[in-house]
Amino acid sequence: MNTFTNSLKICLRTSHSRSKPSSSWAIGSHAPPSLRRPTRGRLQHLQRTGISTSRSTPVEPASSASTSTAPPSPLDHPPPSDAPSNPPSDPPAPTYGRPSNLPQTHYDFFPNSIPSGPPPSGPFSIDLSSLRREFLAIQNSAHPDRHAEASQKRRAEALSSRVNEAYRTLQDPLRRAQYILELQGIDVTGDETGKVEDEGLLLEVMEAREGIEDAECEEDLTEVREENEGRLEECVRVLGGLLERGKWEAARVEAVKLRYWFNIKESVQNWEKGKPVVLQH
Repeated sequence: MNTFTNSLKICLRTSHSRSKPSSSWAIGSHAPPSLRRPTRGRLQHLQRTGISTSRSTPVEPASSASTSTAPPSPLDHPPPSDAPSNPPSDPPAPTYGRPSNLPQTHYDFFPNSIPSGPPPSGPFSIDLSSLRREFLAIQNSAHPDRHAEASQKRRAEALSSRVNEAYRTLQDPLRRAQYILELQGIDVTGDETGKVEDEGLLLEVMEAREGIEDAECEEDLTEVREENEGRLEECVRVLGGLLERGKWEAARVEAVKLRYWFNIKESVQNWEKGKPVVLQH
């Protein structure tokens, strides 16, 4: 009986030791060195040598693609809302032919010859030699044949036409005076009230016309021509003074007189024997 009992205890003890998990002896003296519980001295030794005593999951090093610095994007620092996206460039130099840069008056085409502009800011008389030189220089630079593109050709043609008109107007004292008055809102050429009622003037005009019609040859026109040239010079002098002082109404009347004397001059230049003289008012 005792022998059976002892055998049974040995069997139970052996069975118990086999069923116990292997991890239970990790804390015993026979556990492997890697699984033994570290003593206080071993902990201090590990801390001095910089070895971590905690069991943490190792972190894989980041790849070079993830650690590289990406170039800054324009969207990271957008410009202020009121800042222009494209800064304006310097304005181009004024060029004749563009509608916004075309001279506003005939005088503006010739700044060297007529720097002061029309009366009353500038004089009425003009240096015609200087005016012609500047006109030819402008025409040479603005000639349509100097431009290859069709659009530039059209602008050059328009500019050339305006320059021609300006020159024809300013070189002639009568046209110049009429143009200056037009700038002041006074139309002399198309105004029916632009006829003078001065009887002395009308008498002089009739006598000059009769002298032209009675001439048998050009030599007979010498006296009429000389008298009329004197009237023209005096009328231009008086008219210029009125315009320079801004006496617009008096200048209008004098411009009508000047038109009569210019009609006499043209009649003398275009004289033909037996041809009637028709004066334009």
